[in-house]
Amino acid sequence: MRDRRFSHQREQIYLAIRESRAHPTAEMVYELLKPQMPKLSLGTVYRNLRQMAREGRLLELDGPVARFDAVTAPHTHFRCDCCGAVLDLDMPYDAGLDAKAGDNGCQISGHSLCFNGICPACAGNKHITI
Repeated sequence: MRDRRFSHQREQIYLAIRESRAHPTAEMVYELLKPQMPKLSLGTVYRNLRQMAREGRLLELDGPVARFDAVTAPHTHFRCDCCGAVLDLDMPYDAGLDAKAGDNGCQISGHSLCFNGICPACAGNKHITI
């Protein structure tokens, strides 16, 4: 890994992710920081988030739109099919799945598990049909 100089913008982007429980998108981080950092560009946010994910400082969650998480320890997520919210699920992480998958001859380096469905807020909305 190349030694990176300190960047105020990069640190503010990281802090925005770390302080959020919403698993924000790059656009969400940009909108949050832009008022305090008028020279910030959306491209800078994207580049820094992806770099921090490659370095292991953040998790990049796949989906229709990439979301980012500062909790890098293995854990399980839930993505709402209705509103797109991403939540951490309070359930034990099953590392045994890696060993089980390895029984098929694959060399497993880890896994990510994300459940999909309707979140409690959307389920309580009477205007949404499931």
